[in-house]
Amino acid sequence: MKIVVTGGAGFIGSNFLNLLVPRHPEHTFVNVDVLTYAANLKNLSAIDKAPNYAFERVDIADFEAVDAVFKKHTPELVVHFAAESHVDRSIKGPRAFIRANIEGTFNLLEACRAHWKPGFGLFHHVSTDEVYGSLDDGGLFTEETRYDPSSPYSASKAASDHLVRAYARTFKLATKVTNCSNNYGPLQFPEKLIPLMINNILERKPLPVYGKGENVRDWLYVTDHCEAIWTVIQKGKVGDTYNIGGFNELKNIDVVHKLIRVVSEETGAPEQELLKLITYVTDRPGHDLRYAIDATKLERELGWKPKETFETGFRKTVRWYLENRAWVEEVRSGDYRKWIDQNYGTR
Repeated sequence: MKIVVTGGAGFIGSNFLNLLVPRHPEHTFVNVDVLTYAANLKNLSAIDKAPNYAFERVDIADFEAVDAVFKKHTPELVVHFAAESHVDRSIKGPRAFIRANIEGTFNLLEACRAHWKPGFGLFHHVSTDEVYGSLDDGGLFTEETRYDPSSPYSASKAASDHLVRAYARTFKLATKVTNCSNNYGPLQFPEKLIPLMINNILERKPLPVYGKGENVRDWLYVTDHCEAIWTVIQKGKVGDTYNIGGFNELKNIDVVHKLIRVVSEETGAPEQELLKLITYVTDRPGHDLRYAIDATKLERELGWKPKETFETGFRKTVRWYLENRAWVEEVRSGDYRKWIDQNYGTR
């Protein structure tokens, strides 16, 4: 089977390819990525010479380029990771999110519709729990929770979800949708909470915490997420939605405290010294209070559940960033440092 993986040089996409390309030599994986600031082909150095792997530098917001990929590779499966995903960036500049997340998804769906005969192909859409908005009542997000996005990022992902379902209903395109909780693990770009905090701890820089740090997120180790996606692709019902969560709810401030403890244990740095780095900054606009995924449908129907606890996954993540300082320095370009200073330095 020929599989197009969009955004395969990004955090989740590269973990997905690194996991599956060696495991499935019978399939050909085509990585379609425009290589934005958060993408890195070196994430794929372990597989870039594999005979069942290919790379196409393509902007999915360019329909002609997407169409050319379909003509060249005739994929039977599209796994759609590609997205602008950083909420803070979506507040500062929403246009890129509309272009990539909505127009890009539309172009992929149009290419599928143009190239696939009825009954051929599968479009797997990777989405987020942020489309559901904020949980304030102690409940959990289920597959039936109504959409209530708060940020330009989550609104753009909600729109892309609706497009996928509309194409399934109107054009009978075979689709599956997964909505996941917050991912963490190796290869995550250091603007996101966990790698940002790890790197700042190691460099003794302030640890910026929004508001009082009371916002709650459910944390999912990235390879658990990749395994869940492959499980849904293999076993899930066409036209269905599956929520993927890690069953690890934590307040942001508790995440920071746990990181400080693990880094202290791994490096010998005094924990009390590291705690002094915590710096509370002005909360961002529209900051959802709590996300929490109910992933029981996925476990009940398809037999998936996460392998990593927050403790085991957390320690693996800290060790990876400790052992890969050169990777961190390489991806943190001057533009990235400038953006961090502008958005966190004065809060």
